[in-house]
Amino acid sequence: MSAFASVVLDMDSTLASVEGIDWLASRRAPAVAFEITALTERAMNGELTLDEVYGERFAIIRPTEREIGELARLYESSVAPGAPGVLARLRAAGVELRIVSGGVLQAILPVARALGFADLEVHAVRLQFDAGGEYAGFDDASPLTTQLGKAELVQSLALPRPILAVGDGSTDAALVRVADSFAAYTGFVRREPVVAVADHEVRSFDAILRLVLA
Repeated sequence: MSAFASVVLDMDSTLASVEGIDWLASRRAPAVAFEITALTERAMNGELTLDEVYGERFAIIRPTEREIGELARLYESSVAPGAPGVLARLRAAGVELRIVSGGVLQAILPVARALGFADLEVHAVRLQFDAGGEYAGFDDASPLTTQLGKAELVQSLALPRPILAVGDGSTDAALVRVADSFAAYTGFVRREPVVAVADHEVRSFDAILRLVLA
């Protein structure tokens, strides 16, 4: 018997150790990397809203399609310890699984597929590129580019309840509005403002398994 019928997972610093936007920034000048990392950290700690920084970060970095492919391979090599087995056991128990991320859809899909997710079970932000593979913008209609967008999207999915949401940042913490329980994932980074509003703190995917199949 599962304690939760559905589990919603973040990607960056939760399902994988990577912070995709910061990795992309690291491929630019040190000053750019420092600026982007600082913006990301402030947003994830809730000091800035995602609305304020989402487009700005991509406008500064302007990632190429080739770099997004490299990021996809990095995600695949950085999956959280134990996650593949835990996801398989949750599926076998009949638990609905979804990835909900403010990251780049094209980078996340390959690892999500490898972990058994169907494309329709993965929600992230699609970037746009020109014919030469240069950055041409992002899907600014996606709710996932906003501070409360994850809550809006998860509510629209009408997943079976009860729902457990798992993530590390302030946009994940916003899911307390629509999920039945929120677990702050601290296996890679621990953000006190996020832990403070969480119903649970989990440091590993084994801990998520114990929580769901309690």
